[in-house]
Amino acid sequence: MRVGRRTFLRLAGVSAAGAVAAACSPGRGTAPAAPTTAAPPPSTSASPVPTGPPDWNALRGKLSGDLVLPRDSGFGVAKNAYNPLFDNHTPAAVAKCASAEDVQACVTAAARRLPIAARGGGHSYAGYSAPDQGLVLDLGKLSSVDVQGDRVVVGAGARLKDVYAALGQAGRSLPAGSCPSVGIAGLTLGGGIGVLTRKYGLTCDHLESAQIVTADGKLRTVSAGSEPDLFWALRGGGGGNFGVVTSFTFRTDPAPSVTTFSLKFPSGSADDVLNAWQSWVSAAPRELWSNLVISGGSPVQCRVGGCYVGSSAALTPLLNDLVSRSGAAPASRSARGMGYSAAMDYFSGSEDRQSFVASSRIITRPVDGGKVTALASGKSGMDLLIDSLGGAVSDVAPTETAFWHRKAIASVQIYAPATTRNRDAVARSVAEVVSGLAAAGAGGGYVNYIDPELPDWAAAYYGDNAARLKQVAKTYDPDAVFRFAQGVTA
Repeated sequence: MRVGRRTFLRLAGVSAAGAVAAACSPGRGTAPAAPTTAAPPPSTSASPVPTGPPDWNALRGKLSGDLVLPRDSGFGVAKNAYNPLFDNHTPAAVAKCASAEDVQACVTAAARRLPIAARGGGHSYAGYSAPDQGLVLDLGKLSSVDVQGDRVVVGAGARLKDVYAALGQAGRSLPAGSCPSVGIAGLTLGGGIGVLTRKYGLTCDHLESAQIVTADGKLRTVSAGSEPDLFWALRGGGGGNFGVVTSFTFRTDPAPSVTTFSLKFPSGSADDVLNAWQSWVSAAPRELWSNLVISGGSPVQCRVGGCYVGSSAALTPLLNDLVSRSGAAPASRSARGMGYSAAMDYFSGSEDRQSFVASSRIITRPVDGGKVTALASGKSGMDLLIDSLGGAVSDVAPTETAFWHRKAIASVQIYAPATTRNRDAVARSVAEVVSGLAAAGAGGGYVNYIDPELPDWAAAYYGDNAARLKQVAKTYDPDAVFRFAQGVTA
């Protein structure tokens, strides 16, 4: 069976597209540029602020890609983000960057004149990729995927479907999201939760170096040994902050064979299943990843899915244990062994644009199943998508990278379809659930499910790492060139 779009949308590593630090990659087979090791310049905030828009004609002449202005044909399509709810945003221009040099030219031309938003993939949550009267850097042309033994160099405009195809053909894998249109850039920069997370860790845990254009227009290569504070921040500090990433180099793993599974439980069992699932997944071997979906309505529905790195025979007793803990016999149960590429296809959803309102919370300690399911009662169409963490994620200390939620049990995505007509009502409904989850003990939030209305967002996304992230911003972007509503600024 194919898993539904809403069931696995939360794995997408979605970043607010304007909050997606995005992509220009070196060409296939081309090694990354040599590191730039010079220290960042001192703050220029005392210098005069330039006035007026950039010289668009001059910028157009410097680009190998296209510059699309509101008067140009195709602007109506070029400006749109993934979520149609933000189609009313009108940027000043969209630059379709075809090289790292294009990104440099755009940053230099627009810095301190107008907002800059980098669009690296096909998903966005908050519409930041189309800021009103800002410059959108569309990096979809920079999408090469070059597998080099146990390493892969990926242009930050690449989408997961292309990354998985290249890796699968080479017999390699990278723990990442599921939806095929998700961009590797936003996914990585926000951490990178996915179906192989418990076994192999977050996407950002496999990052070895990244090329980034910083606010001064320089192209830098950062790694553990070169500008380590910036490298630390790029692993979970959120897309769109600190600069525009143009390529990534990842360590990969051998492609595993997995067994996917699905259990649908009867109405009225969601409370018991959620309570059992939390203790079950916390005790499970790291080879098992699972998600639990609570579908709102009257009555509330519940299903459990996931995958196991190993055989169906080894998975069976684990699923039996979940059923025993819950005391609820599933109405249906299935398991199927498959290779890495087939499993990624199994978990993929639609590439079509989706209109929705969403937010997130983090389960750090077990929450009361009854309190959570009560929040979904009567809310037809809304899903609470609960994805297990732990395993390899928790092997890394919360302060070792910018991703704070290392000790969490699971993330929760609150997802509800919406239209321009009912958007406000849906947003209020989502906000009620977000508040209710916090009251039930699920605080925090995942920056890749960015929510402009999330209270105390910096602490929610970054915890105690927020202060260090602000220091990195002070060093590399003292004038808040890469500013947006929930951007990290000095």
